[in-house]
Amino acid sequence: MNNKPTIHVDADACPVKDEILHCASLHEIEVCFVASYKNMMNNPEGKWVYVDADKEAADLYIVNSVKKGDIVVTADIGLAGTLLPKNVYVLSPRGKEYTEENIFMLLDMRYQSAKLRRQGKHTKGPKAFTKEDRICFTNKLMKTLSNFAGN
Repeated sequence: MNNKPTIHVDADACPVKDEILHCASLHEIEVCFVASYKNMMNNPEGKWVYVDADKEAADLYIVNSVKKGDIVVTADIGLAGTLLPKNVYVLSPRGKEYTEENIFMLLDMRYQSAKLRRQGKHTKGPKAFTKEDRICFTNKLMKTLSNFAGN
């Protein structure tokens, strides 16, 4: 039986695809990128699954495909909240780990921001993705994968 996790990637807007492939190859871990068929790529590296363009199609595919111990990379806090009870490790592309301890606060912050936007108030979007974010993500993913390898 294969005890290695699979890395599932919410891939439509994921800025760390190359880093994921590199880390996964070092640990011989399978990667499954899930994206809308509208974002279909020519000759992409790795395993790709294309889903309908519906807003939640990629999320639903990931939720239905993961198994306990898998790793998911997503910036979607709602998806993260759905995956945590399935005992899945969830990382943001910036290297933040979503946990049972922080998910409720993050979901509440998302809700409050959406509520303000519905009232016509301006809220700040996410900060620009930086080289430091990329390094932080790579370090966190390598640490997570090393834990599976027993290192």
